[in-house]
Amino acid sequence: MKQFMLMAFAALLLGFTPAKAQFVVTDPTNLAQGIVNSAQQIVQTSSTVTNTLKSFQEVQKVYTQGKEYYDKLKAVTNLVKDARKVQQTVLMVGNISELYVNNFGKMINDPNFSPQELTAIAFGYSKLLNESGDLLKDLKEIINASSLSMNDKERMEIIDRVYKEVSEYQKLVRYYTNKNISVSYLRGKKKNDAQRVLQLYGNSNQKYW
Repeated sequence: MKQFMLMAFAALLLGFTPAKAQFVVTDPTNLAQGIVNSAQQIVQTSSTVTNTLKSFQEVQKVYTQGKEYYDKLKAVTNLVKDARKVQQTVLMVGNISELYVNNFGKMINDPNFSPQELTAIAFGYSKLLNESGDLLKDLKEIINASSLSMNDKERMEIIDRVYKEVSEYQKLVRYYTNKNISVSYLRGKKKNDAQRVLQLYGNSNQKYW
């Protein structure tokens, strides 16, 4: 039963909904797929709109629409332990989107970054989000026809690997954010404007660096 629940939840999370499993976790299905779709749309928008400000406004719109899915999926608690790790993996992708939107929105209003630098920073966020989102595709292996011969250990190895790799991307996005903010702080300090940077990115209890 535990194996079936795990496979069913992973199938539902990733948009593969076997008829017999649809009633198991219907709500998380839509929530998780909404997060995945939102991340994909953010990446697509970042790569297709050339104007940085216009691009971010579109990204922000996509994120705001998808945030409802993110918040509701976080509240889902009635899952078996292994299925919860799948849920947390999807949530980390949503969190990467959140880090991107919340912090880049401040960088857009930061005079310490040039338009060219902002374009490069946005590309970096988009790349990291894309890489982390692509890892979710590997979870589909646990419910594909070709994986029917997998045992529980092999399935958990896939889930554990993807969880760890997405977790590393989440840490990398935080590091990337911190480094960019620290660049602004050092530039502001040279101009005797460090306080404005602190106010923009948060006080001593909120700042990332």
